[in-house]
Amino acid sequence: MSDEDPLGPLDPDFAANFKRDDRRPPCQLYLVSPLDVGGDFPDRLARALDAGPVAAFQLRVKGMDQHQAARLAEPLQRICADREVAFVVNDSISLAKRLGADGVHLGQDDGDPREARTALGPSAQIGVTCHDSRHLAMEAGEAGADYVAFGSFYPTTTKEVRHRPEPSILSWWSALFELPSVAIGGITAANARPLVDAGADFIAVSGAVWNGDEIAAVRAFTDLLGGR
Repeated sequence: MSDEDPLGPLDPDFAANFKRDDRRPPCQLYLVSPLDVGGDFPDRLARALDAGPVAAFQLRVKGMDQHQAARLAEPLQRICADREVAFVVNDSISLAKRLGADGVHLGQDDGDPREARTALGPSAQIGVTCHDSRHLAMEAGEAGADYVAFGSFYPTTTKEVRHRPEPSILSWWSALFELPSVAIGGITAANARPLVDAGADFIAVSGAVWNGDEIAAVRAFTDLLGGR
C-alpha cells in the first residue's frame, strides 16, 4: 500500500476555521489496553472506568494464542459490561466472535469490515485504522465501518509510527461525514485539546492512562472533555 493519499494533501489550516456541529455528540474517551493485561490489570481497569465516563475499551494484546487471549479477556469484558462500556477487540475478528465482544478494531491488514460484519452481526461496532488517509477512511465507510481512526497524531511508544496526520483531517472528516472519527497516538490530557477542537468524536488513549495513576489520568481527561 502506498503512503500517498490519492486525494492529495489536505490544507493544514482547515482546522483553524472549523466549527464543530452542535448536533454531534461531545468528544468521548476511548481506552486502549496495554499489552500486558494480566496481574492486577483487571483492578486497574475497574478503577479507571469508575473514575469518569469512558465510551469504549479496546483489548490490544499481541503475540499470544487465542485461548490465552480469551482467558485474559473474560474478566475485563465483565468489568466493561457491568459499567456499560463497549468492549472492543483489536485486530482479531475470530477472537471478537469467540468472546461475543461488542466490536472489533481492524488495522489495514486485519480483514475487511464486510467480513467482520458477516462474522459479528449487525450490532457489532467495527472500527478501521486509516492512518493519515482520507481515501482509506472513505473506503472504510463504504465497506460498512462504524468509525474510522486517524493517527498517530503525536509521538508514541505504543507502536511504530509511520503516519502523522494533521488535526485538519479530523475537521475535514467531521464536516463531510456523519461517521465518527477516533484520534489516536500519543494523546495526553495536555495535548488533546487541538484534536477535540478539530472535530474528533473520540480520543483513544493508552500510555497516558496506564503508565501512571489511572484514576488521576481519567479524571484529567474527564475535565478536558467536560464530563462529570
